[in-house]
Amino acid sequence: MATIREKFVKKGKWKTIESFFNANGVAFFKAPNDASIKVRYGVGWFGKDRQKQKLDGRTYKKLQVGKWSLTRARMQIKVKKDTNVTYYVDGGGVAQNSPEIRF
Repeated sequence: MATIREKFVKKGKWKTIESFFNANGVAFFKAPNDASIKVRYGVGWFGKDRQKQKLDGRTYKKLQVGKWSLTRARMQIKVKKDTNVTYYVDGGGVAQNSPEIRF
């Protein structure tokens, strides 16, 4: 189900904002400017970072989770100052090029 979510994120460390286990999903982010986003697969020392991107505040950046979520997948964000982050997430699949709902 597609939805727009808003979460408060503190500066400094990577913060998990969506988790997937044995599921597909897609999310789109636009702001805050200079925030970093990524997908982390696996757990602990066995984890791998993928799709790392930097937000520019103007264009949508897409994270997607597919078959690798059989272990565990987390969409994470790292911000430079405490802020609210608004993003679009859809757990229904990864075949989207842009969010269905603009934000």
